[in-house]
Amino acid sequence: MEESNGKTLLVLGGSGLVGMEVLRQALVNPAISRVVAPSRSPLPMAVRHYSHLDNPQVDFAALPEDADWWQADAAICALGTTRQNAGSRDAFRAVDRGYVVSSARHARRAGTRTFVLNSSLGASPRSGSFYLRVKGEAEQDLAAMDFRSLTLIRPSLLDGARAENRPGELVGLLLSRTFKPVIPKRLRAVKAGDVAAAMLQAALMAPVGQHVIESDAIVRRH
Repeated sequence: MEESNGKTLLVLGGSGLVGMEVLRQALVNPAISRVVAPSRSPLPMAVRHYSHLDNPQVDFAALPEDADWWQADAAICALGTTRQNAGSRDAFRAVDRGYVVSSARHARRAGTRTFVLNSSLGASPRSGSFYLRVKGEAEQDLAAMDFRSLTLIRPSLLDGARAENRPGELVGLLLSRTFKPVIPKRLRAVKAGDVAAAMLQAALMAPVGQHVIESDAIVRRH
């Protein structure tokens, strides 16, 4: 890793809702001097114009093992899809577990010792929900990788403008906003920007050990 006054941050899934929020915040953070955000297609010019952003184009199904950018001070992962967008259970698992774990493994082997994952409220390898079970399996895989600092962020429904249409999520957001006073805090929708801020804080602070930040704790941690 090159000598620098600031940190190098690896952002995985930067084109998504939370990932883009992470990039926006990281690129103006004075503690960070270099941001690497590999993606399938070039990121929007709104972030690409920053001179300290590297945006290599990659195939997440065949990641380059020897890329020097795997070595960073911290990695933030916001990779994820939906079963509907993926097309099948296997395709969904390939992204939300396969891509996540493969990326983490490359980063760890390159010497990156801090990893932050955007997971989900209720994630558990024993969950009866396929979605939450896959999220839990990914968490379990990461926990076995011996990161010096591993933080799992588990937000509830995300509140933010997505590029793709998710009708079920829109209905959930409407209900969450309408009945917010009577919905338990842990189940309330959380803003994507708040999730990103919590992830960035965890990456920069790099607390030793494995940590879980549940949805109701996200906002008051920054």
